Amino acid sequence: MAVVEALLPKVKANLILQHEEDDELLRGFVRAALDYAENYQKKPPGYYSKRGNKMPPSTEQGVIMLASHFYESRDGSTGGFFADNAGAAAQIWQTINRLLVLGKDWQV
Repeated sequence: MAVVEALLPKVKANLILQHEEDDELLRGFVRAALDYAENYQKKPPGYYSKRGNKMPPSTEQGVIMLASHFYESRDGSTGGFFADNAGAAAQIWQTINRLLVLGKDWQV
């Protein structure tokens, strides 16, 4: 997947990761984040990853943040940088959803 490979270095930069040991794990998180974004935005499956549609910058940032969140909280905890904040997970999801809503297909 070209989109996953294009996003991988951006996710790693966001996480400040310089090693390659977790690259396959990160690819899975990027795929899951893309799937979430497409579903949240009411896009058909593979809209960004398989159909070659351009991803808006807000959606890209949301996918990067979500994949990073998945990586940092892979043990099931709030995890990551904001681990000392009880509302951290809610804040992260709220921010991601606010970024993704900008590219949502609003259908009635």
